[in-house]
Amino acid sequence: VQLQASGGGLVQAGGSLQLSCAASGRTLSSYTMAWFRQGSGKERDFVAGISRRSGITSYADSVKGRFTISGDNAKKTVYLQMSSLKPEDTAIYYCALDSQGHYLSRRSYTYDYWGQGTQVTVSS
Repeated sequence: VQLQASGGGLVQAGGSLQLSCAASGRTLSSYTMAWFRQGSGKERDFVAGISRRSGITSYADSVKGRFTISGDNAKKTVYLQMSSLKPEDTAIYYCALDSQGHYLSRRSYTYDYWGQGTQVTVSS
C-alpha cells in the first residue's frame, strides 16, 4: 500500500486548508486511516482518524470542532478539512493507514503504512 498526501501550504491564522491522502496498491476491506502531525522538535501526535468499516471518527482535543476528517471509499482517499487554523497547527502532517482496522487507534505504532508528509504553516 502506498499513501500520497497533498494539500499543505502556507495560510494565515483563521484560514482553511484541505489535506488529501490517496491510497493505492492492494485492496483492503477493512482499515483505519488517520492524520498525525509533527511540529519542529516535537513528537508525532494523533490529529484525527476514521474507520472504513464503521465510519467512526476520532479527533484530538486540540482540533475538535475545527478539523473534519472524511473518506471516499471509492477513491480510497481520506481528507482533512482544517478550519480556523492557528499558528500552533504548524507542522508536517502525515497520513497513515492501519491495514488491520480492528479499532481506531491514536497510537502511531498501530499504523503500518505512512505517507511522505505535507507541510502546513500557519502565520500569525
